[in-house]
Amino acid sequence: MPKNDDIIRSNSILIVSANEQFTAIVKRSLNGFITIDVKKSIAAARQSILEKSYDIVVVNTPLSDETGEDFAMDISERFNSSILLVTPEGIYDEVLEKVTDYGILAIAKPTTSGRIGVAIRFMIACQNRIRQMEKKSLTVEEKMEEIRIVSKAKILLVQKKGMSEDEAHRFIGKQAMNNGVSRKKVAEKILDDLS
Repeated sequence: MPKNDDIIRSNSILIVSANEQFTAIVKRSLNGFITIDVKKSIAAARQSILEKSYDIVVVNTPLSDETGEDFAMDISERFNSSILLVTPEGIYDEVLEKVTDYGILAIAKPTTSGRIGVAIRFMIACQNRIRQMEKKSLTVEEKMEEIRIVSKAKILLVQKKGMSEDEAHRFIGKQAMNNGVSRKKVAEKILDDLS
């Protein structure tokens, strides 16, 4: 299990805020992040997110060129970034209703650095879970690919070598064990040799 510092260092963040005091509060919560980019407008943030991948996006609304909600919803649909939307208290309930179904975390301002810190730690945890799920998904896809290739090799062994399905299965397993390679590698060689 990685240490908390290792988890924090593996994340990149984009802060979208025209307020330098807010940006300073967020940065204090992010000690140890490798990449912290700050943009003062939605247009600059849109350009930045096209050029670089961010794990976390913090948007302090409103901004000079946009309110920020549409930007946050767009990012949530197109990327795997966790998003924190900080919005004025007077419109908080309306914004919350609009962005919650997009998986966007919204908090009202004025806020504290402690609350921002907790929100960011929550988003880091979400990003780590996403990474774990992506790894598991790749493992399942790889296993399914192996099964598909081994099945094709078995069919060729049955058709071209006259083996039964059980014999083909055992043959592939034995070759993999004897040569110290995966069943997939053996199956790929069979496909190359018999196709």
